[in-house]
Amino acid sequence: MATQEPSPPSSMESNKPGFPKKILANKLEDKHLCNCCHHLLRRPFQAQCGHRFCSYCFNRTVSNGPQKCNACIKEEIFEEPTSILKQGCAFPDNAARREVENLSAVCINEGCIWKGNIKEYELNHEGKCEFMIIPCPSCKERLRFNEQERHNERECPERTLNCKYCKEPFHFKNIKAHDEICPKYPMICEGCAKKKIPREKYVDHIKFCSKFRTPCRFHVVGCDMSVEKEKIHDHERACAYEHLNLLLHYIMGMKVSMEGLQPQGLELAGHKLLELHQSLRELEARVSHLSTTSSGPPVQGAASSSSGSSSSGPPGPSAPAPLPPMPAPAPTLSVSTSFTPLPSSVGAALELQLHSEKTKVAELGRRCTDLEVKAGTFENVVCVLNREVERFATTTEASNRQHRLDQDKIEVLSNKVRQLERTVGLKDLTVAEMEGRLREMSATTFDGVFVWRISDFTKKRQDATAGRAPAMFSPAFYTSKYGYKMCLRIYLNGDGTGRGSHLSLFFVVMRGLNDALLKWPFNQKVTLMLLDQSNREHIIDAFRPDITSSSFQRPVSEMNIASGCPLFCPLSKLDAKNSYIRDDTIFIKAIVDLTGL
Repeated sequence: MATQEPSPPSSMESNKPGFPKKILANKLEDKHLCNCCHHLLRRPFQAQCGHRFCSYCFNRTVSNGPQKCNACIKEEIFEEPTSILKQGCAFPDNAARREVENLSAVCINEGCIWKGNIKEYELNHEGKCEFMIIPCPSCKERLRFNEQERHNERECPERTLNCKYCKEPFHFKNIKAHDEICPKYPMICEGCAKKKIPREKYVDHIKFCSKFRTPCRFHVVGCDMSVEKEKIHDHERACAYEHLNLLLHYIMGMKVSMEGLQPQGLELAGHKLLELHQSLRELEARVSHLSTTSSGPPVQGAASSSSGSSSSGPPGPSAPAPLPPMPAPAPTLSVSTSFTPLPSSVGAALELQLHSEKTKVAELGRRCTDLEVKAGTFENVVCVLNREVERFATTTEASNRQHRLDQDKIEVLSNKVRQLERTVGLKDLTVAEMEGRLREMSATTFDGVFVWRISDFTKKRQDATAGRAPAMFSPAFYTSKYGYKMCLRIYLNGDGTGRGSHLSLFFVVMRGLNDALLKWPFNQKVTLMLLDQSNREHIIDAFRPDITSSSFQRPVSEMNIASGCPLFCPLSKLDAKNSYIRDDTIFIKAIVDLTGL
């Protein structure tokens, strides 16, 4: 007697309402519906009034105290206390439960083909369907349940990632901003091309990197070269002439600027000197005038006294009558007293002003002298630089001659190297061709039987599916040493009618050296096999050529059009557990019937 499958645990009884009506595969009956949520009953409880409720719906209804049965009210059969819903007045209706759980059900999610009964749906499928539409908890995008893991790992714009360098978490949308500040982000040195230098150590690296390019020390005078640190001295020696020339132009520019400023300064100084000389002459004139004015009255008094004394002698016959004495001394003394203090105060002020003007003149003279000394110094520097430029020009000319000779030698050697490279390239091609022929010869058979070993089957099949290498050719094999030349062509993802569903295998007739001696069209039976590596059940297909087909006429190109089995082996047989693929390798065998040859 078969044991009954257990019902879902009781922990599920109180957390879900009824099943949606759409999951029913058959006709819906009202007796299977909950009188509260109007869905299919889940863990049905029957109340005293006879109406059924989901366990979840009943517990939710009576959680706030006794309630009237809405179904009784709707059917107009309400009566107390039978129609009052309360805790302890309902019992699990196991009969209705078994009846509901045995109803046929289908999945309501688009694309899902699941079928069963409601019990199986609740146990194994509800909430687990891969086609169920759910919202992403981070970005709220709606997606299928089976896409949630891929979405969270690869597509969600709000997903959190850990930096693979510094292990710090960040949002995916901030990945570029984080890469710009990540202290462990790998940098590449522009000089030595060293990779994977953490950003926090990059500055220390370029300080000591001998390959890092840095501006030339003469960039302030115009050299725009950036040179590797280890070659900076070579650059300065090689470009010494250019550097001196730039320096000369720089100094000449300074000199021109100073010469442009010096005449203006001298002209101003000349005008200032003229003004000072004019002021001095005016001051001297005023001092002379004041001196003359202050000494005038005493001279007149002296003349009067001398005239008085001379008139006391005996008068001549023509001498005028003597003048009476004039009271001039008193007025003379008073005039002399009033003019004496004036020259000392005004003269002192004029002396101070004259001393100040002389000091300014001396300062201007000193500045002019300094400018002349600096101009002479710059002229000496320019002369020295001119001599250095001439010396470097001579050295550079000799270096250029030597450089031209070296270039000629380098050109001759380069031509020889190119000739040797061409010769080596031809030799390499010859060696590669011989190696290919050797491999082909080592795999070649001359009895019409050929076994083709295809390794790395999974990768080659993926390449075929992606369209990168849809077809593969085998090495050539022969019916005899001087017989027909043939090969196989395989499509690991199918070709023609077998594309995407079958492995396609074809037989190809190739152009050989002895085709003129053979019978055409090719008319030998061909058997193709996919070998079972347990030697139990090989996949075999055989055909006899259609002599009217161009595939079996004498080849006029490297090989004829392939002919064979587009539906040679279903891919489903190779996808399932099988003994045709071992160690990611398969074996194809071809047998050409030699009867009549």
